[in-house]
Formats: sequence, C-alpha cells, structure tokens
Amino acid sequence: MNNYTNILRTHNLKATPQRIEILTLIESFGHINIDTLYENIKHKYQSISLATIYKNINAMIKEKLLLEVKLPNQKSVYETIKHNHSHLLCNKCHNIIDIDVDINNIIDDISNKNQFKIDKSDLVLSGICKNCQ
Repeated sequence: MNNYTNILRTHNLKATPQRIEILTLIESFGHINIDTLYENIKHKYQSISLATIYKNINAMIKEKLLLEVKLPNQKSVYETIKHNHSHLLCNKCHNIIDIDVDINNIIDDISNKNQFKIDKSDLVLSGICKNCQ
C-alpha cells in the first residue's frame, strides 16, 4: 500500500483525508473519470463537492502527481503518474490499457522537421479489445 501522506508532502501538497481518498480511488481504478470518482468518494465524504474534487485534482496535476488522459469522444480520465506510457482504448467496453510505447524518436523527428518544440504528447490508440471482439 502506498503512503499517500508522504507522497503528497513530497509533491508540496497538504495531506488531507480527501486527497488521500482521491489518490486511493485513482490507484485502485487505474484510470477514472470525474463522475466515477465523485460517486465513489461521496460514500465516505458525503459533503464533498464536485468543485472540491476538481480543485484537488488540478492541484495534483500541477504538482505532477496525477495525469489527465484525454480520450476521444469521452470525458478525460485521471491516473497517477507512472513511467512514460501510452494507452489503448476499447470502443465497446471503454476499458483503458496502459502500453509501453517509446514515441520519443517520433517526437524528435517531428520537432526537428517542423522546428517545433513539443512539450507534451498523449498517444491513445482506439479499437476493440480481445474480450469485445
């Protein structure tokens, strides 16, 4: 089990019970959208507002503790920052799978050819997973 109190403090954030619960839920789901997060956290903190969750998520994104994954035609999902990776998205069951793909060579090539400094890249490949085929 992760020590979220220390992790939050390492990222210059106060370790509130709500932040610890947000991290716990995100870690247990792997990838979670704001609606699912809100519904699950309300079981423990009935008075928490959606605005409070957004505020905390944005603070954790700013401190590079969480990552927002923007999905085509869906709400964004959030995950804890891990190693550099990309995602597979099933168009039927909406499952999201982490994949190890090194796109650094592609980014370098595009940057050099276009004289463009790329500072962020997200790769989400969509299709149908083996369970839905």
